[in-house]
Amino acid sequence: MLYGRETEQDQIRRMLDRAGDGASCALVIHGEAGMGKTALLEYAAEVAGPGRVLRTVGIESEMELAFGGLHQLLWPVTGRLEQLPEPQAAALKAAFGLSGEAVRDRFSLGTAVLTVLSQAAGGGPLLCVVDDSQWLDRASLDALAFAARRLHGEGVVMLFGVRDGVPGGQITGLPRLRLHGLGPAAVDALLTDRVAALSPYARDQIVEQAQGNPLALLELPAALTAEQRAGHLNPITLPAGLSSPSSRIQEAFQEQIRRLPDPTRAMLLVAAADDSGDLDLVLRASARFGATLEDLEPAEHAALVLLTEHTVAFRHPLVRSATYQNAALARRLAAHRALADALDGEPGSGKHVDRRAWHLAAATTGADEAVAAEMVGVAQRAGGRQGTASASAAYERAAQLTADSAGRARLLAAAAFTSAEAGQFHRTAALTDRINALALDPVMLADFARVRAIVELDRGSPGGAARILLECADRISRSADLAPVLTEAVQTAQSSGDGRLLAEVAARLPDSPEYARARAMTGPLDAVRDTMGRAPAGQGEAGFAERVLAGTYEQLFADHRAALDTAAACVRECRERDMVGWLHTALHLLAEARLSLGLYGEARAAAAEGLAVAEQFGRRHRETYLRATLATLAALQGDGDRCASLSGAALEYADAHGIELAAAHAHRALGLLALGLGHAGDALTHLEAARARLGHPALAAFLLPDLVEAAVRAGQRERAAEPVELLARWAQAADRPAALALSHRCRALTGPEGETEQHFTAALHLHDAETTQPFERARTELLYGEWLRRERRRTDARSRLRTALETFEALDAQPWATRARTELQASGEAPDPDSRPNALLGRLSPQEREVVRLAATGATNREIATRLFLSPRTVGHHLYRAFPKLGITTRTELAPLLGQDG
Repeated sequence: MLYGRETEQDQIRRMLDRAGDGASCALVIHGEAGMGKTALLEYAAEVAGPGRVLRTVGIESEMELAFGGLHQLLWPVTGRLEQLPEPQAAALKAAFGLSGEAVRDRFSLGTAVLTVLSQAAGGGPLLCVVDDSQWLDRASLDALAFAARRLHGEGVVMLFGVRDGVPGGQITGLPRLRLHGLGPAAVDALLTDRVAALSPYARDQIVEQAQGNPLALLELPAALTAEQRAGHLNPITLPAGLSSPSSRIQEAFQEQIRRLPDPTRAMLLVAAADDSGDLDLVLRASARFGATLEDLEPAEHAALVLLTEHTVAFRHPLVRSATYQNAALARRLAAHRALADALDGEPGSGKHVDRRAWHLAAATTGADEAVAAEMVGVAQRAGGRQGTASASAAYERAAQLTADSAGRARLLAAAAFTSAEAGQFHRTAALTDRINALALDPVMLADFARVRAIVELDRGSPGGAARILLECADRISRSADLAPVLTEAVQTAQSSGDGRLLAEVAARLPDSPEYARARAMTGPLDAVRDTMGRAPAGQGEAGFAERVLAGTYEQLFADHRAALDTAAACVRECRERDMVGWLHTALHLLAEARLSLGLYGEARAAAAEGLAVAEQFGRRHRETYLRATLATLAALQGDGDRCASLSGAALEYADAHGIELAAAHAHRALGLLALGLGHAGDALTHLEAARARLGHPALAAFLLPDLVEAAVRAGQRERAAEPVELLARWAQAADRPAALALSHRCRALTGPEGETEQHFTAALHLHDAETTQPFERARTELLYGEWLRRERRRTDARSRLRTALETFEALDAQPWATRARTELQASGEAPDPDSRPNALLGRLSPQEREVVRLAATGATNREIATRLFLSPRTVGHHLYRAFPKLGITTRTELAPLLGQDG
């Protein structure tokens, strides 16, 4: 299977298709070693089919054997020699040693090759494959190139594979196709399919070193030890101690390096140990070994390195690997020491302090407290400027360099915690296994517990994670150390949905203002208002986990605009500080806030990005929540298949790992879909299943309005009684207009007949007081309009239903728009379905809708691709398909069509 070569494959298929019609063509496929030239040639042979391929391959050891390659190619058709004109037949026989004559006329030989190929193609298209042309004997290559330049209408395709940077193989006068490194999507697919058991951190290092080279992507992981595959890689150098790769390309590079003079090899090793490509630095460090610039010439002539006035670069990533791997340990240590000394003496060396420290650490064996201290400095600086992964590696190296056992435990705990922030969760787990928790002070014990909880959350259950945090809380007493532990205990316990576990967390929360939100989210609803009255107003200096908790509180208690602001700030901080371990959580919070505010397109973009990040780093726990969020968005738009698929995947994992809150969200999505489609019985089943998952009333509040409506519409009003009372208690605790409006709406559905209109009007008044939930306001209008129609007040009903319909259409909430339209028609008004912008969007696939919405804002294809995790080419394809469905021809027509300002 080929990865990322769709364009090249298409080109080859077209060439072979044209050959079927009698056309001929030739192509030189070239690129550096390992780029997949041979794989592409094999693909061409598969497409051409058995019996329609002639092939030869250059072999370095046979480069001096004249016409050896040509003989290999034409051997299957040598029986056709007698059909050639005499001069041509004689030339080929001489070339193949069949006549004992010498080849005197190269022109006749080239013409003979062309004629034989034309004859062989008489029964159908013919493919000629010439691989490793750089090692083909010159005589054969000249003859084949001669023929290729004269192909026209023979039905022959000739493909040459040539490795760049190797003497030989020059072919002029033919079209060329250069293979570049694979793009990110192809790299990810190749590693996912072909390489197993790589930690995200090791994977990132391999991707960086391979530079898109397919062979390097396969060979570098194969060379890693088990520990290195788990992520223990030095971020500045290739990992020491790799076993020698068995690939012939690596062996070839190593053989070339072994042939070089000692000073040249010394300079190459320094360059391989360095990560900057700074020629001046390499020269100053190499001077320690008596090497000079002139000593690089043999490597440059061998095309192993590329030099400019200021830089030195290895021609191929595997050259660097071969150089470093092939050197003895003592030489590697000396190279790093030389680089450290060179950086120390460099003008303005302060800016290179981190690189110098890494080289010192790489040059050090055994304990060295001074170098360990430098690595701690590296970690602290890295942690403050988008470098949590580097910080983790630095803390771990510092731990290796210290002889103090307690200090080592603290440093390993710091490494584990920062690796979790960086999303290196496999590495986090490995680090926690090496830590002696008994040696930790309270601060590090708290950090260690949080790391263990993160691992448990990913591999086990949220209930188990909460238990780890509570055990830690019982061992430490200082409030400053307790705060982050208990904050995360609240969140993990909520995820479990376990009311008793939440009560245990509540019992451990100190009675002080900084824990007000945590108590409100774990204690009884009746105490929420009193508790929040003592909450600190400012949260700017709070830790990140506390800010996430604040956003969760705001979302739980219907302060959706504040939740949006908090979530957006959290996402910004994750991006600015490179906190990928928290990014998916922040994006989930952002998606939920946007969903509550009716910003469905933006919510979908945030959830899709969050899911991609969570999948990239293996955060299955957060993936489950994000799938449930996307399922809810699909439900609102009436995309039943997508809703069922996403909810099913979320429920499967949530059930296996006790993630009850995520399971409740998935059930709610299915219930919301059924309710919108008018299947009240099915909706009630799903919504009651969601309610049963949650042991705390604040967690269940988000689904109660749906449950009440489903019960009433299903003719099961008695099953709405308890949810209505619980919703009223939650609304009183939240004390927000949005919450109180929902409570009044549900009272209107279930209360005494004489109070129905009073509750509906109160609900609408509250909706207007806080215009943050357009979907919920439209639902209130719809239910009010339905009641008015049943009361035979059709004029009043039409006004309510018309308003509801407009909002549902603007939100692209198709099932609800259909309900409103049906009611409006029943009231005596027939809306024009074709006058709605979102009716046009309904003709598009979900992916096309998102692309079109963003394009209407003026976003470019590349910007849209970044937002939706697509390629620019795919975006263009979606627009190409969408325009005819919308009845337009240019993207400038999108904004007016969708009612946007552009």
